[in-house]
Amino acid sequence: MLTEGMVPTTHILPITILIVAMQGLAQARPLSVPRVTLLSSSIIACEGAGDNQSKSRHGTSDQSATTPCNLRVPDTTPQPSTKDEATTPTNESLAYTPLSVRCKFRLFLTSTYSPYTFASAAFQATEAQATGQWPQYGGGMQGWGKRFGAALANTESRRFIQGFALSTILHQDPRYFPSRKRKLISRAWYSATRVVVTKNDSGNSTFNTSEFLGALFTSALQNTYYPTQDRNVEETMNRFSGALSSDAIGNLLREFTPEMKRLFLRHAPKEVRRIEKKLPIPPEDKP
Repeated sequence: MLTEGMVPTTHILPITILIVAMQGLAQARPLSVPRVTLLSSSIIACEGAGDNQSKSRHGTSDQSATTPCNLRVPDTTPQPSTKDEATTPTNESLAYTPLSVRCKFRLFLTSTYSPYTFASAAFQATEAQATGQWPQYGGGMQGWGKRFGAALANTESRRFIQGFALSTILHQDPRYFPSRKRKLISRAWYSATRVVVTKNDSGNSTFNTSEFLGALFTSALQNTYYPTQDRNVEETMNRFSGALSSDAIGNLLREFTPEMKRLFLRHAPKEVRRIEKKLPIPPEDKP
């Protein structure tokens, strides 16, 4: 049985979805962002018209990396030409383009149908069954299927509530922005604290309300399909803190992924590179 303290939190979810629907109806009005031209270009890019009408100053390869409707923000980490020469980011790299409501919804759909989403849920279900988590689900393929469904529901509900609904209502950016710092420790600290600080649609730093509320709402929603013994306040708060910790680790991986890609590309054998070219990997995910 759910505790009385969890009911109000769970009932907030329908209200949240209703507000998002109202936001969608009012999509014709621009958001309260001072850079109206940037918002207009963002909407055009979402519709696919901007790819054929504009080119980047650095070439067409950079155009796909700077497309607003993309979860991956360009890596703006300074790359000095010499050891003693410090590189300062240009004004172009500092420019911020907000995401429209349509862009945020497209990012949600893209991540929803991503093969990584299903692969991650399958891995979590396998690990949960191997470690005996949720014994009420049973064993065999039937038990694995229940665990897979629970893991997939966790991911999808979190992405919708946090990445689309709350980020739209609160006018916050769901993307991760790489650090421009050069020191390893500074970058690690920056990435870990991104669960607390994010950007709003005006490009200013703000408290990451969508992160905290998204993790809390999703943890409360899990009480509707988790086993009975996991439906209590203590387990809900454990899942909430675990979600924040998981996002902090994910931010660390996002921060240092470019370096890991370059390291792999530099030392990978030719046979591995040849096989990699044949795999159906998105261009932005390749080293």
